[in-house]
Amino acid sequence: MKFNSDVVSKICNGIPFLACLPAGELSEIESLVTVRTFSKNQTILLENEPQDYFYFVITGRVKVIRHSKEGKELLLAIHKKYDYFGEMAILDGKTAPATVVAMESSAIGFIKRERFMRCILTNEQSLHELISLLCSRLRDAWTVVNVMGCAEAGDKVRAALKIFSQKFGTRTKSGVIISTKITHQDLANFAAVSRETASRILSAMAKTGEIEIIDRKYILLTPSFFKKQPIS
Repeated sequence: MKFNSDVVSKICNGIPFLACLPAGELSEIESLVTVRTFSKNQTILLENEPQDYFYFVITGRVKVIRHSKEGKELLLAIHKKYDYFGEMAILDGKTAPATVVAMESSAIGFIKRERFMRCILTNEQSLHELISLLCSRLRDAWTVVNVMGCAEAGDKVRAALKIFSQKFGTRTKSGVIISTKITHQDLANFAAVSRETASRILSAMAKTGEIEIIDRKYILLTPSFFKKQPIS
């Protein structure tokens, strides 16, 4: 599948290292990018497999996961429209560090490694944006480690909700709405607790007015949520 010019423009405006390319190179991107659609729960990228592409999300959402020795899924990140992934293995030539799975029907753009290297890494501004991206990924990894370090399950869930609010949050008069659907299982996988525990903690937060559920799928974090101090 090929991009039309409108989609290319939106992609370039949404991805910093594409947005800073010269106009001539932007037109070349259209011919370099291919698109595939993935259904819900379909694997896009498998951990430890050779990786020859850079990926970005055109529509839908994907999750980045790893599995414990016991086979339990650990949610590392969620990527939405115009987010991108696969840059680490592209840059160092190694295998993919995690598995990426579609959370819903999603359209994913692909750029082959050699074309990515030629178009992006030869541009100083693009290279600067990639360095910023890697720094951001590292900070995200440290944040996940901090969640794992919480001793209490409630603190883990609270920390996970704060991270989701920072990435997907929309500030309103009533608080911060996490404006992407996060299931109890997603939250449990990210916070490294059981689904039952995550559901129990969310129910308790709702009763104390720390959160509200909007349209049965979005979570509103009220001002009292942010005033709550962790136990650990």
